[in-house]
Amino acid sequence: MTQGEAFTNPDALKGLTAYDRTGEKIGSIERVYLDDRSGRPEWVTVKTGLFGMKESFVPLSGARLRQEALHVSCTKEAVKEAPRVDADEHLEPGQEHELYAHYGLTRPGAGTTGTGMGTGMATGDRPMAGERPMAGAGAGRGVADDDRSRHDMVRSEERLRIGTEEEEVGHAHLRKRVVNEDVTTSVPVSHEEVRVVREPIREGDRTRANIGEAETEVTLHAEHAVVSKESVPVERVRLETERVTETQEVSDTVRREEIEFDDDTKTGRRGMKGDRRGMKGNPEDWRDRKQGPGH
Repeated sequence: MTQGEAFTNPDALKGLTAYDRTGEKIGSIERVYLDDRSGRPEWVTVKTGLFGMKESFVPLSGARLRQEALHVSCTKEAVKEAPRVDADEHLEPGQEHELYAHYGLTRPGAGTTGTGMGTGMATGDRPMAGERPMAGAGAGRGVADDDRSRHDMVRSEERLRIGTEEEEVGHAHLRKRVVNEDVTTSVPVSHEEVRVVREPIREGDRTRANIGEAETEVTLHAEHAVVSKESVPVERVRLETERVTETQEVSDTVRREEIEFDDDTKTGRRGMKGDRRGMKGNPEDWRDRKQGPGH
């Protein structure tokens, strides 16, 4: 398949695998969107997300074919963070403007009124290759919407994305060592002592009197403390970790854009600053505010 064939025939793009500019796989091409005026493919949707359940818009500007694969000029991360636009039959001008702003691209051709679905319909009627639905409810409305979108300005601001990551902060060690300790305890011990006991001889006792020298002996006994040692287990000791959750305050500086305008009417110059809600509301309301009363 040649470059020219792929970018003039929507069927040649459908089903190819898209890769970003670093060669990382993005996903399979599901649908092809055509420019309403030129009829050339301008956007494709690629299945991304978990199990390919999400379709993200990818611009074909700067894309190249290499060995039956489509290599686009953006990154996979940019595709994942692209504005959420439903992949229906037609891209509205405001939606297309958001996509161009996200990818940092300039809309080609001031007269273009948006892009239309070429192939890749999941349900409903399947248009022939090269057919394009009309933009909006009618041709006049499509031109008016596109004229308004060319005067739109996207106000952006930075927001903090706070996450957590786990890091190693230290080690805990469990050791045992031997120390000497003096222990004193009381142990009862006994010993034998000698005392002289005298008993008188009563009258009538048959005891012979024998005068002379004599000697007798008694063996004395005594107890003394004997010390021995033995090792006995007394407890189990181990280390355990416990997860403790605490709250930390994170501060950083973010940037946001403010909108100002000049009014050269008699009412003079006025300024308008965007609030943190991103100036939500009907674009017609902001147009009325900018023009002032009586316009």
